[in-house]
Parts: sequence; C-alpha cells; structure tokens
Amino acid sequence: MFAVSLPSWPWDIVRQVAAERGVRVWPVGGCVRDLLLSWPVHDWDFAVDRDALGLARAVADALRGAFYPLDEERDTGRVIVRREGRRMELDFARLRGLDLEADLRDRDFTINAIAIGPDGELIDPTGGLTDLQARLVRAVGPDAFDRDPVRMLRAVRIVAERGLRLEVHTAQWIIERAGQLLRVSSERIRDEFVRLLNARSVAYHLQLLDELGLMTSILPDVEALREQSQTPPHRTNVWWHTLMTVDAAENILRRVGAVGGKPETLYADAPDWVWDEVQKTLAPFAPALVQHLRRPAAVRRYRRTLLILATLLHDVGKPLTVTEEIKPGQSQPVLHFYAHESIGARRAAEWMHDLRFSRAEAESVATMVRAHLRPSQIADAPGGVTGRAAYRFFRATGDAGVEVILLALADHLAIWGPNLQPERWARRRAAASALLEYFFHRSQGAIVPPPLVNGRDLMRELGLPEGPEVGRLLEAIREAQAAGEVTTREEALVLAQRLKSTG
Repeated sequence: MFAVSLPSWPWDIVRQVAAERGVRVWPVGGCVRDLLLSWPVHDWDFAVDRDALGLARAVADALRGAFYPLDEERDTGRVIVRREGRRMELDFARLRGLDLEADLRDRDFTINAIAIGPDGELIDPTGGLTDLQARLVRAVGPDAFDRDPVRMLRAVRIVAERGLRLEVHTAQWIIERAGQLLRVSSERIRDEFVRLLNARSVAYHLQLLDELGLMTSILPDVEALREQSQTPPHRTNVWWHTLMTVDAAENILRRVGAVGGKPETLYADAPDWVWDEVQKTLAPFAPALVQHLRRPAAVRRYRRTLLILATLLHDVGKPLTVTEEIKPGQSQPVLHFYAHESIGARRAAEWMHDLRFSRAEAESVATMVRAHLRPSQIADAPGGVTGRAAYRFFRATGDAGVEVILLALADHLAIWGPNLQPERWARRRAAASALLEYFFHRSQGAIVPPPLVNGRDLMRELGLPEGPEVGRLLEAIREAQAAGEVTTREEALVLAQRLKSTG
C-alpha cells in the first residue's frame, strides 16, 4: 500500500481537535497532490464527515487563527493563520456525497481526487497517483466541466503551475465545452487567470488557452488581434506579437530576479546576446525593481502581474484604429494604428472592470498601455532623456512608469527579433537606464520637485487673477526645476514673468 508521511503541522492539531469532537477528517485535493509532487504545501483542504464548520471554528481557536464561514448551507469554513511569516488557509468542507469515495469522484481532476487516511494511506478511487506519476492532468469525467466550467481554466492553470501536461481526452472535453466558461462569474475567471499569469511560460499557456477555445471567453478581443496583420518592422499578426512580447517581458522579469526560474524564451526570438545586455542594463536597479514589482496591487495580486496584464493588452487598440496608406511606387498598403495606445488604454480599463479588478489596478494597467510607446519616443528624441523629459514621463505615468519602461523593452525585442538594429537598441537601453536612474537613484525632487513658489505668490508678484494661467505657470516652473534650469524662488519668478509676457 502506498502511504505518505504528513507534516505534523497542521495535521496533528486538526486530527486531535477532530477526535475531541467525534468527527472524521481527511486531507484531500491539492494539498495531497502537492505532497506527492514534493511541492511545498501552503494551503490545506480537509474533507469532514459532519459539522465541518464546527471543526473549522475549533481548529481556528486551537491555532489562534481567524475563522470564516464560506458556505453555511454546504457546511464549509476557512481558517486563516500566519506561519513563518506566510498567510495560510485551511479549508474544511462536509463530504459532498454519501461517503468519502463519492466525494472524491465528484471532484475535478484525478490528481485532486486523492485523500489521505488516518495511517497515511492513499485513498485514490480515480487513479490520480498514476496520473501524477505520468504528470498528467486528467478530468475525473466530462461532466466535471459541466458541473463547474471554471474547472476548464483551472486545468490549464494547474498545468502551468505544476509543470504537467493536459491529458488528450480532457483537452477534447474542454474544446467541446469552451463556451460554457461564460457561465462563470467574472471574479472566479479573474482569480484563475491571474494565477496562470503568475506561473511559468505565460505565453505558452496563453496560447494553450487559445487553442482550447477558452481565450475568447476571457479576452473577447483575441479574435480581432489574431486577424489583424501588421507591416514591417513587425513580422507577425498582433496576437502572435502579443505572445512574443509577453514572453520577452517574463524573461526580463527573470533577468532581474522578480520571478523565479532559469532565463529562457519560447516565443521571443531576439538574439541570445541581447538578453545579456538586458541583464547588464537593469542590474544596477535589480533590487529596487524586485521590491517595486513585488508590491501588492490588491489581495494576492502584485505589480508584476499588472505588468504582464498590460503586456497582454498593450496592442489591444490596434484592430480598432487600423488605417491603410498606399505610398507612391508601392503595391502593398502600409498599415497605421494611430492613437492605438490611447484607444487601447480605454479598452484595457473596460476589460479590467469587466473582470472585477479594482479601480486602481485598472487605472494602472491603462496607464501602462497608454504610455508604452513613450520610452521609445524619448530614446529617439534629440538629447535623449533630459530632466524635462523624465519629469514629463513620470508625471504622466507615476509609479507605473517603471513597468512602462520594461514593457517598452519587451515590445521592441518582440517587434524586431533577429532583425534588431544595434544602434536603435542601444538608444532604448540607454533611455531605460536613464529613466530608471531618475526614478530609483536620484532624489525624489527630480521627479516631484519641491515647490519654490505657490499660486498665491504668482498672483501677488505678477498681478495675475486666479485661473488656469496660474496652474500653467506653476507646471512650467516644476518642469524647469526638473531640468535643472531653475533652483531658487527668484529664478522661478523670473521664469514665470517671462512666460507670462510671451504666453
């Protein structure tokens, strides 16, 4: 008999409390799967023969944790504790069927339909251990998706998180039912999708979602992106370019240590030497970048996830803005996407709202999409990154400017690939370095200069009435401060007088 050794925490306490209350309890589902895969277990699921809410409440008391009833009708509760600095969840649910085997057969995938008995023995009625050994995600049956369509998205998420493969019949069952994902609440789709974006090889798994027919239920714009062609220097349609950019962005995150894993690309086809240059360019900022990108944007969602979302959405405005121009002597039209970044930003915000992201998250992603061309424009401008240019950039983007810089690098690499032009690429590296220097290593006054004068000063000294002219002059003074052209109150007033006279 195959047996598994359970960690003493939290199992010893759960088993003791259950015995005191006269109920039977079994570890089940994902925690058992991860134990068998030798993955660290952070969250636990327990099946209970009766009074699961009472057991959860008692375990919370024993562990000095918090208790939350998740579904009183289904007798399901959650315990939240902190252990070794981590938040951990312990979920307790009454058996779904007449007995444990019926409960397991009602679950989503065979590898999640395994329980552990009191002596460490595996209870595995659907062959989950065999599938784990073969590294397969297999649905317990086709009706598993009919009962809860979000399981189709969960299948790909588990494949992505655990490095497994999707069993062929399971893939076919998903393809046949992909449209049913629209029955699922936006919040549940969002949560599964975000977890997938936090796993490895994001672009590959986005393509897998698309091949299974699920991507259009998540992002309806995918079909238009796939159909939208582009002209040089682009080499692919917009959807394939998006996957290449996501892949490049993920590799940039690996290069700075913001996500784990060995640096690699599956879609982005820039030369190998480019990635060493990326790492060299970003190395002086790596610790600060990691800290910035790991900041929470919402509960269990982080800024690095918003960067990947913005990368996925950065060209979503192209099919909405495409125009054709036939130049003299050319038979093929040149395609233009004027204002696609601003139109795309609005569409990105709408999509984020539809999936019930927070307003702050939606605004941040929209900012990244709207500004994703600006670092390249700054790089190609005469003089490169001046103090005034950096000030204007971060005034428009705020903290999201950091992500915009990384997105612009990924976008450039995806556009040019093996055709990368060294001089053009060098300008973008230099601009990225200079902008990050302004943000991380210079005093905050370089981005948000301390006021030398206020509106009342200008009205009094220049005889101005209250109105928009005062705001215009204050902004001009701040820009001049950022550029190092104005450093004192007297210089600020002189500048304001001159601008008033010429304005």
